[in-house]
Amino acid sequence: MITNFIDGLMRYQFLQNALITSIIVGLVSGIIGSFIILRGMSLMGDAISHAVLPGVAASYMLGVNYIFGASIFGILAALLIGFITEKSQLKNDTAIGVVFSSFFALGIIMISFAKSSTDLYHILFGNVLAVRDSDILITLIVGILVLLFVALFYKELQITSFDPTMAKAYGLNVQFFHYALMFLLTLVAVSSLQTVGTILVIAMLITPAATAFLLTNHLPTMIGLASLFGVLSSIIGLFFSYSYNLASGATIVLTAAGFFILAFLFSPKKGIFFVNKTKTLEE
Repeated sequence: MITNFIDGLMRYQFLQNALITSIIVGLVSGIIGSFIILRGMSLMGDAISHAVLPGVAASYMLGVNYIFGASIFGILAALLIGFITEKSQLKNDTAIGVVFSSFFALGIIMISFAKSSTDLYHILFGNVLAVRDSDILITLIVGILVLLFVALFYKELQITSFDPTMAKAYGLNVQFFHYALMFLLTLVAVSSLQTVGTILVIAMLITPAATAFLLTNHLPTMIGLASLFGVLSSIIGLFFSYSYNLASGATIVLTAAGFFILAFLFSPKKGIFFVNKTKTLEE
């Protein structure tokens, strides 16, 4: 099977495009996902990944690239969640549930008018084997933006993630970094649509980072491991998708879940087997 996969990579442009796009998505998802995990914003990531759907539908209707409409609706969802939380007595998770479910439902209705059910399936679950050169370019640009932002503002992101109160005391604009991260999260979610779809994009944002979190207590190491697991999940998932004619998004996400299960069970620092052994020794 491995030989057939390598042979396919050498012969087919679509498989080469799929591999390049998957690797970039896995890398970038690991970086952004690390900060999402530390900030306890997994639900926000879920909301934005679903809220982009009406933007995709609007882009199809207007005949423009989906990244424009999806980005607008993703940012709109983040702002609306913040507005509802600030102006009402509802908690943040409640506002997230209301906004993301409403946007997602609106997107499904708009897609049903704009395109066929087959297109809806690809948007929801991804089809990495059908990526075009323009999709690779968009994914690459998003990846570069994420890398540049994290490199330039690493210290600020670190302190606002671990201790926002102290960050305010130092004079940092915590709200700016929050919404900047939301903007990047939206871009990553949009660029991942072709790879894993809106349903599964949150898994790529969270699962590799959660796996890395179980293996280390150092943020730089966590980011590196999360990116590594994201890339490996993408490559291995694509291999199984091509070899057995399976849905690409699902195989990529299940591979990431497999890495998480291994870390959850056998992590030297936080794995349940090692933790239980340590407790037994202490007792």
